[in-house]
Amino acid sequence: MLKTPFYDFHVEHGAKMVDFAGWEMPILYSGIIEEHRQVRSSGGLFDVSHMGRFWVRGRHARRLLERVCSRRVSDMQVGQCRYSLVCNEQGGVRDDVLVYRLDDDAFMVVVNASNREKLFEHFESARGDWVFKLEDRTVETAMVALQGPNAMGLIGKVSQEVPSLKRFRFVEKNLLIAKLLVSRTGYTGEDGVEAILPANFVNHAMKLLLKDVNMSEAEAAIKPAGLGARDTLRMEAGMPLYGHELEEDLCALSCGLDFAISMDKDGDERGEPFIGLEALRRAQQEGIREKIVGLMLDGRRTARPNMAVMNGDKQVGRITSACLSPTLGRPIAMALVEIKHAEPGATLEVETGRARIEAEVTKLPFYQAPKK
Repeated sequence: MLKTPFYDFHVEHGAKMVDFAGWEMPILYSGIIEEHRQVRSSGGLFDVSHMGRFWVRGRHARRLLERVCSRRVSDMQVGQCRYSLVCNEQGGVRDDVLVYRLDDDAFMVVVNASNREKLFEHFESARGDWVFKLEDRTVETAMVALQGPNAMGLIGKVSQEVPSLKRFRFVEKNLLIAKLLVSRTGYTGEDGVEAILPANFVNHAMKLLLKDVNMSEAEAAIKPAGLGARDTLRMEAGMPLYGHELEEDLCALSCGLDFAISMDKDGDERGEPFIGLEALRRAQQEGIREKIVGLMLDGRRTARPNMAVMNGDKQVGRITSACLSPTLGRPIAMALVEIKHAEPGATLEVETGRARIEAEVTKLPFYQAPKK
């Protein structure tokens, strides 16, 4: 298995390591619920170096990304990030990605770890006669996320520029001979940043960044968190996960991510038509038959992915993700259900095999961080 540059840090802090998409990653340190609550109340540090990182540069870099991304990239400003989907010809989702505009003809794309090789091949297959350089720099870089209500306060002690960033903006900082990219993005529903830096510079960069920080204060405010808490946090925030709410055989318009699909990309100044656009337009005309929704479950028993969602004796959907919400103190789930049962307030049931759990359709997200 591959190891991230933070592997020794995980072991030193007692992490339970697991195989995740070919990487040895921490699933938890002290416990998923404790780490989840730490992020919600103060802050957590996540190693996300397993995520794929592609650099796309050259005369036709923008045209490539317009072609493979469902969201417009031509009108992005340098220093801006944009969430997008990558679709197949049938309008299903190959992956969800984050696009960074580094320069006029230079971009970075962050992809899910499990889809890294697949997407690299997909981008290459769309090349045609376009001129661009596509590089996979995942192994030679590291990526870390600092998330939580106290995260920006800690960062403000070493940088005044980063806390002033707007959401989905980034800045590149020079640290001696290395470059650090910091974006105001995340996957927890909390404020915070994600940083990308050279893998061989991790230890030195951490010392430089924390030299002006009171370490006892920092360790109280920010503690390491694993992939288990990252998953429950993203569920509370209603954020989709590939292989659960996003799939190759599920229409992208059913995923509740319409903001990430530019249906008017027609090859003019608004951008190249993207792969899958024609299929999505047909689906839109015919009417979407199913949709991802939130479910609030009664009792304390949690659901599991692929459990049937029932309306009386008829199955009308299936669970895609579920957990016992540490913040809300009750079971929650995301589910794909028939569109006529997708309205908030609708009452359904989850078939567990031994019993049924009553559930109410609710708007996503389940949780939103308090505004400061």
